[in-house]
Amino acid sequence: MTTRPATAPRDIAPDPGAGLAVENLRIALHGRELLRLTTRVTPGTVVTVMGPSGSGKSTLLAFVMGLTDPAFSVQGRVLLDGRNITGLPPQARRVGILFQDDLLFPHLSVGGNLAFALPRAIADRRERRTRIEEALSLADLAGFADRDPATLSGGQRARVALVRVLLSEPLALLLDEPFSKLDAGLRRQFREFVFARARDQGLPVLMVTHDREDAEAAGGPIITLGAPADWE
Repeated sequence: MTTRPATAPRDIAPDPGAGLAVENLRIALHGRELLRLTTRVTPGTVVTVMGPSGSGKSTLLAFVMGLTDPAFSVQGRVLLDGRNITGLPPQARRVGILFQDDLLFPHLSVGGNLAFALPRAIADRRERRTRIEEALSLADLAGFADRDPATLSGGQRARVALVRVLLSEPLALLLDEPFSKLDAGLRRQFREFVFARARDQGLPVLMVTHDREDAEAAGGPIITLGAPADWE
């Protein structure tokens, strides 16, 4: 993987109003360009990227997370709150991601799953328990801390997955087809829940999806990608 420079100078103060920006991104594979993109996501806004398989959507999210496959040639940079985070490791970026699968740990209780996401700086047990209870209340799952994830419905698991991401205190949120495996009723309900939480917390959200209804429900700009000509 080739990326452009590392971190911004330390004397540049963060700008919480700047949101998330992807600048001059170019992604290629085996000499074939997949994607060129420059976009900015302001706090509380959802920018949706749509496109067919092979158009670079998942690689875009991986680039923002700092997890790009070395097989891809990548140029560009990621700014978060005005800071260049391109050279930072994933754990230092404070970017959360919600996948189409909830990815809850089956060997942990609901509370255990949420505790896993809490920042290590929160060491006090009482404080950790309070944070978990507040998160469950936010998800309309008060009293579920000791439940086995296997006993939850699909919608409940999805909400636990989201508040687990939020407990990690991200400064931006990525959505990777997070509604695709839910039935129509749950899909609408959870979609509204996710977008409302993002607005409430002032998070810039970058979503990739194949679904036009999901994109339009987000209420923000929609970027449509085409498949590379050689791949059609």
